[in-house]
Amino acid sequence: MSTLIVIPARLGATRLPRKPLCLLGGKPLIVRVWERVSAMNIADRVVVATDSPEVADAARSAGAQVAMTRDDHPSGTDRVAEVANSPEFTGYDAFVNVQGDEPFIGADAVSGALSQVTSGKFPLGTAACRAGSEVLTNPDVVKVVTDTHGRALYFSRAPIPFLRDPADRATRDGLVRQHLGIYAYTRDALNRWVSLPPNALEISEQLEQLRALADGLAMGVAVVAQAPGARGIDTEADLVAANIRWSSVHPPQKVAGTH
Repeated sequence: MSTLIVIPARLGATRLPRKPLCLLGGKPLIVRVWERVSAMNIADRVVVATDSPEVADAARSAGAQVAMTRDDHPSGTDRVAEVANSPEFTGYDAFVNVQGDEPFIGADAVSGALSQVTSGKFPLGTAACRAGSEVLTNPDVVKVVTDTHGRALYFSRAPIPFLRDPADRATRDGLVRQHLGIYAYTRDALNRWVSLPPNALEISEQLEQLRALADGLAMGVAVVAQAPGARGIDTEADLVAANIRWSSVHPPQKVAGTH
């Protein structure tokens, strides 16, 4: 299946204003995400999708291909669908949505989500990693539970699975999965998703994937390894932590002749 990765980015985030242009390691966040995804060589093509000329200019300056989109999309998936159905991209069969605030997303998460779709097992795919019970009470960390076949049952900011009996803590802790910010779709599933009206669960939790689940679309979840602390950037505190992490992985290069 020919595959297109789309990185949706908008300036309208409220918790971290102008998020795609915030600097991570000295470059705009959207550029860091594009660089990371492009280096994976997983898809046939990678494109940044935005409604902002500023974001477009930053991405193009780094060498990224950009698709300009409308400014009224309620979710990243809606933005991906506009790109997928534009004349330039009608030849692609599968699409991956890597959110523009995920600079540490792993190649195994991208390929794992995509494989749920390209294998023919599910029309939708995503990825998650095993996590400690400490994430359960953090509403900024989205959790997912699956059935025995790896199909997503529910995503929530609430602590799921809930522990009713303390004697079952070890069992519950082994089921904690942190959702990673990535989706894969067949063309038909993508178009069906965006044809649906926003769902009450989606509105309540502010999680776009619940629109698809509520309508019965099957989403496979690839469980992958993920480095501790490698999560999306939603707040100023997340950005500070991400820059600290970036500096530890990419220390400044010493200039020749300096001490």
